[in-house]
Amino acid sequence: MPTPPSPRASRAAPPSPPPASYEAALEELEQLVAQLDAGQLPLDQLLAHYQRGAELLAFCRSRLEDVENQIKVLEGGALKPWDSA
Repeated sequence: MPTPPSPRASRAAPPSPPPASYEAALEELEQLVAQLDAGQLPLDQLLAHYQRGAELLAFCRSRLEDVENQIKVLEGGALKPWDSA
């Protein structure tokens, strides 16, 4: 006989779709941070927003790393400092 799902399992949100771009992820992350900073969210939403924020942060870090690696290839394997001129 199968066991009924726990109340916690029924509250789990479906996985959020990945952001369309770095800029979209950053915008959504900024909105989440503003909502978290406001301190007006119920505990369940607070946790869900925090988890989504962690996903978005990981996505942004990954994209930045990918771009950095592409720049290294274009620059012959070494990052060069930006000119301030």
